[in-house]
Amino acid sequence: VQLQAFGGGLVQAGGSLRLSCAASGHSFSRYAIGWFRQAPGKEREVVAAIHRGGATYYADSAKGRFTISRDNDKKTVYLQMNSLKPEDAAVYSCAAKAVILSGPLPTRADEYVYWGQGTQVTVSS
Repeated sequence: VQLQAFGGGLVQAGGSLRLSCAASGHSFSRYAIGWFRQAPGKEREVVAAIHRGGATYYADSAKGRFTISRDNDKKTVYLQMNSLKPEDAAVYSCAAKAVILSGPLPTRADEYVYWGQGTQVTVSS
């Protein structure tokens, strides 16, 4: 599967952005998708992830502000980001891993196999 992330940009603190992770290839519905971010000088960290069955995971920093969702027909996963803060600024990337329905939702970067290029999110204070 190939992934492409887009939707980043410049937004004021308190604003919103919706990132999209579009996939090409077969059997998109078999994949768990994770969103990760990396700010300059910092390690990559998970933001949110969604299982093929719909279960979701959010990092503490994202809870209550971000929502991950998927549209299997469009082969796209979305990350709706509200109430953005300057510390949310980073390059956001999406990643995919094929999982079984009864399997766990991967939440670590090293668990994911396929990666898309990142999209820059800048939040001005």
